[in-house]
Amino acid sequence: MPWTANLGASVELGSLIALSALLVVFSVFRARRSRELARVRRVSAATQRVVLRPLPARAGPLSIASAYRAFDADSTIGGDLYAVTRASGSTRLVIGDVRGKGLATIGSTAVMLGTFRALAHRQLPLPELVAQLEGAVRWDSTENAGAETDAGESFVTAVIVDIPDDEPAVHLISRGHPPPLLLRHDCTTALTVPEPAPPVGLGSLSAAPYVPATFPFAQGDELLLYTDGVSETRDRDGAFYPLAERVTAWAGQAPADLVRSITDDLAAYAATPFNDDMALVAIQRDKPPRPVPAR
Repeated sequence: MPWTANLGASVELGSLIALSALLVVFSVFRARRSRELARVRRVSAATQRVVLRPLPARAGPLSIASAYRAFDADSTIGGDLYAVTRASGSTRLVIGDVRGKGLATIGSTAVMLGTFRALAHRQLPLPELVAQLEGAVRWDSTENAGAETDAGESFVTAVIVDIPDDEPAVHLISRGHPPPLLLRHDCTTALTVPEPAPPVGLGSLSAAPYVPATFPFAQGDELLLYTDGVSETRDRDGAFYPLAERVTAWAGQAPADLVRSITDDLAAYAATPFNDDMALVAIQRDKPPRPVPAR
């Protein structure tokens, strides 16, 4: 019957109109989402350039390379941090991990790095520099603690390092952070301090003074600093990444090659997508020049 045909045509036309409307709405939503994502990435990249500046390839007699990965896929900065500053006759470096992960930690990251950059180039003894970092983080956590947030919940694990230009040694203070690794020839040694202090921001838990530990750091030696986003990556059996064991095979590589070897191996080792921020810094003291053969 004609009315049946007309009804069928009307239903088809209505369905087509509804589908077209849904496609238009979806396209508008997708375009808006793409613009928002692009804006977030631009802001994140700009924030990283200001807060987490790229490390220099050289500082005094040292070659430096680094790698960084944020937990949030749409961000280039998170709760892990590092910075290098030249002082008179030495290079100072901090690597740290703010409690938490991702974008929520940027405020504490900015306070820690801003304080370090403002003070590390001065001639402050290392314990005094660490005390200033402690005060800044504690002040920030107290000022920004909300009704549901305890100021004591904000802290930063960190290692603060001083490497003299003319002394074959490295001085460091550990604040509850994984120990750096020293690579010498085919041997890897964890630089474990005798009495690590509590994380930055929790210094009131201990009355002990900040005493630097000193370790040999000769020409050709490499120092590897990292956050637990590296050492606590798990394979499909749940085992942590054995950084100290794996890195021995790459001893002697230049810092940039060493960092690349570790990050490539880490990606192959991980059973699931990375679930934490990650920072990695390799430092090598200049190797002695090769002797010129006598003629």
